Amino acid sequence: MQIYIKDFINYLKFERNLSNNTIDAYQNDLNRYIQFLEERKITQPGQIHLTDIQKFIGCLVDLGLAATSITRNISSLRIFHKFLLGENLVQIDPSELLQSPRLPRKLPKVLDLNEINQIVAQIDTTSSKGIRDKAIIEILYSSGLRVSELIGLKMSDVFLEHKIIRVFGKGSKERIVPFGKQAHDDINKYITAVRSHLSRGTKSKDFLFLNMRGSPISRMGIWKIIRQYVVLAGIKKEVSPHVFRHSFATHLLEGGAHLRAVQEMLGHSDISTTQIYSHLDREYLKEQHRTFHPRWISEK
Repeated sequence: MQIYIKDFINYLKFERNLSNNTIDAYQNDLNRYIQFLEERKITQPGQIHLTDIQKFIGCLVDLGLAATSITRNISSLRIFHKFLLGENLVQIDPSELLQSPRLPRKLPKVLDLNEINQIVAQIDTTSSKGIRDKAIIEILYSSGLRVSELIGLKMSDVFLEHKIIRVFGKGSKERIVPFGKQAHDDINKYITAVRSHLSRGTKSKDFLFLNMRGSPISRMGIWKIIRQYVVLAGIKKEVSPHVFRHSFATHLLEGGAHLRAVQEMLGHSDISTTQIYSHLDREYLKEQHRTFHPRWISEK
């Protein structure tokens, strides 16, 4: 069976031009699958039946793999069997009739408002680093950005006067997201008091958030910032930048915000869902954000 895996990997590499990380994931998933089949004396693709695939998935569940890992494994073997059929190595695709099992959904980790405040309270805003870090954490929580979206923000994407940012999400899809007055004040302070001194011309490339050497801040840099203040706050949860995104959405919905507005602000990845919500105008999103986000401080 290994020869078929090798041919499939070459197909992914040279015809599909997939990244090394993606190819490695396929390789690992299929190695486990082939080992399962060979233990059952199945050595040729034509010997594989739907029941064999179902038993393999059952073993993954019994092993305690996360739902996301099981879903990825199913996707890998489906693409593998489709490849075998396309290469005329088999007459039928046994995975065609496979129904994905109902897997328990893992609830996302969130911070409550008190924990958010505890983290923010650890930041020394008398230092340049602290001013920058507070702006980063406030915009993460105030706008629910992915870390990749945060580090990709340019100066030209920030419209301070209107309290909105332009975000380029997955697939370079553009969306407009509001942010609150607290985030506005912190970003404005960072831009005027810190970034202007950190900027190193072309080295900074117009990126909003820079490291202390004037280069665009990295994904790992954001992780380290979050980790530093979470530890100082004494919070024992594993808190990643994405936890702020989950907290953003959860707090808005708990406060009564409309689900469609929250999905629009998050830049929902599902195409059909995104199309449903694309007609929402900016003022409606801003009003939903201003009304329900707990960190919006009244300007009155």
